[in-house]
Amino acid sequence: MVIGLRMAGMMGLMVQAPGEPFRMVAEKQAAVSESLFAMASAGMRGQNAERMLSAGMRPYGRRTRANSRRLSAGNIS
Repeated sequence: MVIGLRMAGMMGLMVQAPGEPFRMVAEKQAAVSESLFAMASAGMRGQNAERMLSAGMRPYGRRTRANSRRLSAGNIS
């Protein structure tokens, strides 16, 4: 859903904030950092590989849900 909303904004089918493409890239960089930290933390706590991967996916899930709400609400802030 988020990819579709972002594509619609880039094609001019929806109103989007002027800095939205930059925000999209910056969010991905931040999510990677959060994900790597979460995986390393889980590993240092002795978690197994499955739990480490699960911890690494959580930052992406949070950001995706937040982006979906923000983009579908039509907020351009």
